[in-house]
Amino acid sequence: MKKFIALLAIGVVTMAFMTNNNKAEKQEEKGIKFKHISLEEAKKKAAEDDQLIFIDAYTSWCGPCKKMAATSFQEDKVGELFNESFVNLKIDVERDADGPEIARMYKIKAYPTLLFIDSDGKLVKSVIGFQTGDQLINIAKSLN
Repeated sequence: MKKFIALLAIGVVTMAFMTNNNKAEKQEEKGIKFKHISLEEAKKKAAEDDQLIFIDAYTSWCGPCKKMAATSFQEDKVGELFNESFVNLKIDVERDADGPEIARMYKIKAYPTLLFIDSDGKLVKSVIGFQTGDQLINIAKSLN
């Protein structure tokens, strides 16, 4: 009986883990897929793919940054456009390795700041403040 209860408990834990893992995979499928690479790596990829780089420059304490991450960046239509058109980076300008340099280089003074740069690092467009999904789409389309 003890073995049965132990096996049952293991089965329940395994099922719970698998369910949570599937939920995480489904959440990752939605919205913008941000790459976890350096700015230099992003420039190389942008040059290879003939794309611009989109950078969400944020801080951990920024309310509008958190709201965009939970809403606008999660929209399917935003993700489809941005994932096809840009090399997407999410940079905490205070904590990430490239963060402070990016903040200085692009003179970031408010958050969120959304940067669109070319493969040489030249600023193409900068947008400050919270943006809805539709606003992000309009911005992206204006760059093509």
